[in-house]
Amino acid sequence: MRYLTPRKRAEGRGAAHVGTEHHWSMLVSAVGLAFLIPTWLYVFGKALGSTRAEVLETFSRPFPAILTALVLIVGLRHFVMGAQMMSQDYFRGTWRKIALIGGVAFGWTVSAVGIYALVLIAL
Repeated sequence: MRYLTPRKRAEGRGAAHVGTEHHWSMLVSAVGLAFLIPTWLYVFGKALGSTRAEVLETFSRPFPAILTALVLIVGLRHFVMGAQMMSQDYFRGTWRKIALIGGVAFGWTVSAVGIYALVLIAL
């Protein structure tokens, strides 16, 4: 017979029974985005209002292209994790499954389309 105290049973379990991994992942991606977004806004702001050729030239350089890819990947991963948390907290049953699948599919689809567009611009 194994004796577990209430504290031992609850340790490492959140509402979704995965502990604090989601919280830490969200925290790390939020801190990363806090540095990436202002830098990307500066690069994007300089290109805003330029001609098409100048915009293509700007985003075909390595730094703006890599920065944009990082913003897309980290930002949409942050969105997917947030959508998962929201779905787990506010939905039950079939609606939870639909919300989880929809949020994850939307986030990764937007990310894939954004990266594809960026590759077309950069190459």
